Amino acid sequence: GGIEVLVSLARDGNEGQKEEAAGALWNLAAIADNQVAIAKAGGIAPLVALARDGSDGQKQEAAGALLNLAANADINKVAIAKAGG
Repeated sequence: GGIEVLVSLARDGNEGQKEEAAGALWNLAAIADNQVAIAKAGGIAPLVALARDGSDGQKQEAAGALLNLAANADINKVAIAKAGG
């Protein structure tokens, strides 16, 4: 599905693709089912990396995605912490 592609772009895309992918994941992570799918697709680690080391735009988009991922899912909070977030 699309989430796997977005996670791949957030991890391995060019600078613009990383920012756009993080923004799309932010929007998708507002829905509980997508929170689980993003985590299962390995999306937490690249989002933490962008929030920590990305450009200003990447940081903003990734932080928003992580906020949504942590909002209702305790398991995601643990995964975010383990990824260094």
